[in-house]
Order: sequence, then structure tokens, then C-alpha cells
Amino acid sequence: MIERYTLPEMAAVWSDEARYQRWLEVELAACEANCQLGRIPPGAMEDIRARASFNVKRILHIEAQVRHDVIAFLTNLNEQVGDAGRYIHMGMTSSDVLDTALALQMKAAVALLQQELNQLEAAVRQQAQRHKHTAMVGRSHGIHGEPITLGFKLAGWLAEVQRHQGRLARLEQVVAVGQVSGAMGTYANIDPRVEALVCTQLGLTPDTVSTQVVSRDRHAEYVQTMALVGATLDRFATEVRNLQRTDVLEVEEHFAKGQKGSSAMPHKRNPVRSERISGLARLLRGYALAALENVPLWHERDISHSSAERVLLPDCSITLHFMLREMTDVVAGLVAYPETMLRNMTIYGGVIFSQQVMLALVAAGLSREEAYALVQHHAHKAWNQPGGDFQASLAADSRVKAHLNGEALAACFSPQQHQANLDQVWQRLGL
Repeated sequence: MIERYTLPEMAAVWSDEARYQRWLEVELAACEANCQLGRIPPGAMEDIRARASFNVKRILHIEAQVRHDVIAFLTNLNEQVGDAGRYIHMGMTSSDVLDTALALQMKAAVALLQQELNQLEAAVRQQAQRHKHTAMVGRSHGIHGEPITLGFKLAGWLAEVQRHQGRLARLEQVVAVGQVSGAMGTYANIDPRVEALVCTQLGLTPDTVSTQVVSRDRHAEYVQTMALVGATLDRFATEVRNLQRTDVLEVEEHFAKGQKGSSAMPHKRNPVRSERISGLARLLRGYALAALENVPLWHERDISHSSAERVLLPDCSITLHFMLREMTDVVAGLVAYPETMLRNMTIYGGVIFSQQVMLALVAAGLSREEAYALVQHHAHKAWNQPGGDFQASLAADSRVKAHLNGEALAACFSPQQHQANLDQVWQRLGL
């Protein structure tokens, strides 16, 4: 599906054109800073401003010969600028350009991801409000537990999305770090004021201490955050997939007009978008491992991280961008089946209300052990038995009738009591 990716914004952030444009912005900012500090004549700076440009094809042609991307870029840049080009990259090392420009790319990527996450938050919020009182079975271990509502399930999703909004806001600051500190990061051949001026102009913060590179713990945090958001989307998608199973069928992905689910079986409606999200989340988790392995570089730097980052940083950003858009569409178009939810909730005479019956018997005078054993007997009698009816079985038991009349027993089987405190959750979420 990624090959049919129709959201060009994120892909554009990581294009060759955008990468070289960021490099140019860093070089120009450094020239402006050096000019301000009196190290580049104003006339030369005017030439640099007027003539600085690049040609992607030309850079790649030069790189094929020199086998060094930044040198290829600078060679092409000097071809455009002429004599004033001798002031470009003055006192800098390649990583000053690469890492500072990469920070601009990651910052731009985070901004796009924030937009998509906000759209997902709005879609989940709307569905949670819509289904606040849509009663359904809660499950633990995959087994029927007690009643919840679909809105309550979605409220949990909303809280998780909101945590990710906080993580992305923090991540934007973590990655927005530049360096213009020269070889080994010691500022031996460049004034630290240049770095400060460059970062201010570009909207970045100077790295506290850089070696010849910005330490890769920042980049690992970026990718780990992508993987964590992806894991949440996988959780949502897995829930949709489980609830869409034919023998459950409580919710379903929207099935578009003209859509087909199987080349062989015309009846099929499959949760293909949720399955796609789950599959892509596995890629993000794999990228997180590679990003962690980029952290321990040799001494002040090596470039073992570079080859991996050229793949994983664009890919994880584009992949998550796509996944967020997909999940937003899935949530916004989610089809709920309240009648099926009610049927599943009351199967076998409402065994999921067993705790309420037990508590009512305890309140009426039985010990907890006696009440538990009595209720468990009738629940297991009804469970998975043809015609099994938990409520009817209880109503016919003299030991139950001795403590609960018909009205008191029936009250135990109302799902409304499980919704009594939902407003507290809604208030915490601002729903």
C-alpha cells in the first residue's frame, strides 16, 4: 500500500531536493553568521546570497566520482557561486551540515505527525461521545468479563492518543538540535558564536556537547517514539480485527461501495486496513532496534549510523504518517452493531453478571465463599450448554430465593449499573 501513498507532504520532507535544500540553508546561515562576525566581506556575502543554488543531478554525478556526498554538494555549490564560494563551509565539518539539516527534517516530520495525530484524536473523541452508553461485553483473556460500553473502550484509546500528543510535543524539542562545532566538536576552527547564530536563525538549539556528530540517543528517541505510536495503532487495529470476527461482529470497518473482500468468496468483508496497520507496526519496531544500535558509535564518530538512517528515518516517518491517516479513517468510519453486542452480552442467560449476583447474595447474608460457590455452580451449568440460562437457573434455586426475591435478582442483570461512574472518566478526558 505504501507504493500507492498519496500523502506527498511527508515524502517531500525526505526527498533529495529537500535534503539538499536543508544543507543549503545551514551553509547560508553559517555564512551569514561569519559575515556578521566580520569573517566574510559584505560583497562576497552578497554574491553568495544571490548565486547559491544546487542541481540534484549534478550533485549525484559528482558524488559518483568523489564518493562523498557533502563534498559533491559543496563542489556544485561552488560552481554556482564562483570566487566567493571559498568562504562557504569555513571551519566546518560534514556532520555540522548533515546533523543540523537532519534536525530540520525531523522537526518538520514531527509537525506533520502532530497534525495527523490531532485528526485521530478528534475521530476517537467523536466516536467515544457517540457510543458512551452503547453497552457491550468487556473481555479479559479473550473471555467474557463484565459489561462495559463501546464509548468506554474508545475513551481508553483517547487517553492513549493524548499521551502521544504530549510525547510528540516533547520530541519536537528533543530533535530540534543543531551543531556547527567543526572537527571533533571542539570549535578549534570555528567560533561558537557561529553555531549560536546559525541555530537561532534555523529555529534550533545548539547541542549541549557534540562530538563530531550529534549523539544518536536523540535519533533513537525519535524512532522509538514512532514505534510506540505505531504500537498503539496496532493495539487499536487488533481490537477492530477481533471485534469484526464473524462469531463476534460487534464492530466492523466501513466497507465501501464497490469494495470486494475476496477473489473467491463474494460474501467476505475483511478488516484489511486494520490488518495493514498491524503489519506496518512491525516495521516500526524493527527500525527502533536499528536506531538503538546506532547509538554506540566509535570514539567521537564513525558513519555506521549514516547508512541505516538514510533508510530508517524517512521510512519510519512516512510509514507512521500513513498509518495515522489510515487509523483515522478506520475510526471515523467504524460501524457498530449494538444488537449483536446485546446478544453477546446476554448469552447463556447473562453469565457476565455473575459478580453482581454474588455481591447481592453477600449483602443479603451469605459469606463470600458460599455466594461464590453458589453463583459459580449456576454459571458453569449455563456456560456453553445448549439452552443454558444462568438467570433462570438462579431463579429456580431455593438457596438463592431464600436471599433474593425476583426483583432483586433481576436488578443484578442490568448493564446500567456498570455505567454509573462513566461521567468521572469523561470529565478527566474533557469529553
